[in-house]
Amino acid sequence: MGLFTSFNINASGMTAQRLRSDTISANIANVNTTNTGDGTPYRRKTVVFTEKGTSTFNNKLLTAQGYVGSGVKVSAIVEDTETEMNKVYDPAHPDADEDGYVTYPNVNIVTEMTNMIDASRAYEANVTAFGASKAMALKGLEIGK
Repeated sequence: MGLFTSFNINASGMTAQRLRSDTISANIANVNTTNTGDGTPYRRKTVVFTEKGTSTFNNKLLTAQGYVGSGVKVSAIVEDTETEMNKVYDPAHPDADEDGYVTYPNVNIVTEMTNMIDASRAYEANVTAFGASKAMALKGLEIGK
């Protein structure tokens, strides 16, 4: 595995976790959004990661043998349709239905904060790995002195 390959893998992880953090932040910001403009409440969004595809034959061969990874990419940002929406009785609310219930987003602050901590720790792990790769590269350059 080349040195720049490790830089690319770590950078892809940092980019993916940054987008995950942005998505979690949007979920938290919209915790009370009962009308998104189309008449429906905000739906929680999640990020789906997949492995980056390899392009060269050599990389595909090494990947098949288990020697090299190629990083991660965000394949989709999907709406959470499995979690129930929250219904609150508030007949004075402008978005209340005919029975007086307001449908709030399916965002749970505790879950979102837990996911934010997880994304933050994963980002930090990628930064640490990037720093270790950089230190190895600098030590390699010092060998020639």
